[in-house]
Amino acid sequence: MFTLQQVKEAHGKVKTGADFPAYVREIKGLGLLTYEFRVADGSVTYFGGNRYRVTDHARYEPLTINKVASADELRHVIAIHQQGQTDFLTFCRQAAAAGVEKWTVDTGKMVCSYLDKQQRVMVAEPIPDGDYI
Repeated sequence: MFTLQQVKEAHGKVKTGADFPAYVREIKGLGLLTYEFRVADGSVTYFGGNRYRVTDHARYEPLTINKVASADELRHVIAIHQQGQTDFLTFCRQAAAAGVEKWTVDTGKMVCSYLDKQQRVMVAEPIPDGDYI
């Protein structure tokens, strides 16, 4: 089963949103099934098989999540992050402003889903699982 240290090492390779697919492929290879990232403080819970879970603490000072969610704004935020135009903390701040409470990653379905405060899916992004040259 994966450890928090292994996940952190994999995440340490992510510099921009463009690196995200390789990160997901790597953690999937460790046996990680899903994870839930809470935008308000950057805490995250990783889930494996047989109810295995590992939780990491807050990563930054608390952010205020906008009560009014905007899927259009979020799509723009995701697009510029995937192009490498923003760093991770900027992405989190912009996601909070768009009303994202958390995102979940399903490594089996290779999907990242962004949810608002009412747990409604705002955007579900497929994660490319092929290698790019």
